Amino acid sequence: MTERGVPDRVVVAERLAAEAGFEKSCIPEVGRLLRLAAASKPGGVVAESGTGSGVGTAWLHSGLGAGARLVTVERDEELARRAAGVFADDERVRVLTGDWRLLEEHAPFDVFFCDGGGKRDAPGRVVELLAPGGLLVLDDFTPSADWPPRFEGEVDELRLFYLTHPSLDATEVLTTPSSSAVVAARRV
Repeated sequence: MTERGVPDRVVVAERLAAEAGFEKSCIPEVGRLLRLAAASKPGGVVAESGTGSGVGTAWLHSGLGAGARLVTVERDEELARRAAGVFADDERVRVLTGDWRLLEEHAPFDVFFCDGGGKRDAPGRVVELLAPGGLLVLDDFTPSADWPPRFEGEVDELRLFYLTHPSLDATEVLTTPSSSAVVAARRV
């Protein structure tokens, strides 16, 4: 690990993102949350939608138990290829190229970081892919002090969907002063 607990693979994936001009990588505050989520399911199936260059994947990997496996999907072929290289030496990790629905054949998930497809276009299906007790992490929200939560003056229907879904116990966690994540567990 490098400075302040940043795993070596995260550093490598961040360098690849910079080389590719990819600017939407997982921030360290969310990364630490992902490491914690993966570590809580040491023998589980961990998934990610929206690999990018593999920064979030590397954070998930840093918490991955010896008996766990991690599958991630990225629709951009070049980014997926770069990310796959970061994990080429670990058979527990599989990087898929294509639509997020490729993850369905690997479900149910004990941890699902839904950062790409599915989060907005098929939220009901995202919930269905979770195993009972499975954790869902969704980032890139803007904190709201209102209830129901608001974004740009309007009710944030997407966030409200996840926070009030009858199959989930969910909360919103402040990750930075200007960003938050929804963290949920599927009810057993």
